[in-house]
Amino acid sequence: MNRRKFVKVVPSLAILAGPASSYYLNMLDIQELQPITLPKPEKEGGKSVLASLAERKTTRNISSKSLPIQVLSNLLWAAFGVNREILLMNKPGRTAPSASNSQEIDLYVALPEGVYLYEAVPHRLLPVVAGDFRRRAGYGRSATAPVNIFYVVNLSRYDTGPSQPDPRIGDPEVQKSYYYTDTGSIAQNIYLFAASQGLAAWFHNCDKENTAKEFNLNPQQRVLFAHTIGYPD
Repeated sequence: MNRRKFVKVVPSLAILAGPASSYYLNMLDIQELQPITLPKPEKEGGKSVLASLAERKTTRNISSKSLPIQVLSNLLWAAFGVNREILLMNKPGRTAPSASNSQEIDLYVALPEGVYLYEAVPHRLLPVVAGDFRRRAGYGRSATAPVNIFYVVNLSRYDTGPSQPDPRIGDPEVQKSYYYTDTGSIAQNIYLFAASQGLAAWFHNCDKENTAKEFNLNPQQRVLFAHTIGYPD
């Protein structure tokens, strides 16, 4: 039996075999997903910052209509894309701040066909797992909205070496204050982008335990929140 025939047969077996078989099926299917090279982000247009602040709000009624690839590109760049050359700690500057430029927050993007990791350099989406995991973002319209972004902190990004300018950065409680603050900065970028473009956005809690397992996260990674984005319904 060749691989393509095998993939077609396995779904019916997975229903009988339970979650473990579904996991292995997703690992097989991910080979069908390709990295998505995002188009160059558009850095002009939309409403002004002040107008966007005036219209910033949470909208939970979100349509299932897909976002164009250019809009998705602009959204991710606005959230946490690169906007400057190499700065502190030999890393490029981003559109949102982070403690000692640790850039410890990763954006996992759940689309209908699979979950992708946003790589700010070179501005693309890398496949993580195949399948529709938007439901892990929570309840209501989040399960059918076109884009759910999961905020994941990677604690290994906190450099505690001798060149680290912040002597407190190794303290777990201090780290917690940093990664929650940094997540809030990214979330506000998304809210302002959504207001500027007439999109709906909803920042909320999510299924942290199952998401971590299904996204194959390591012990140094923690799921924090989710952000649902799409057209208002």
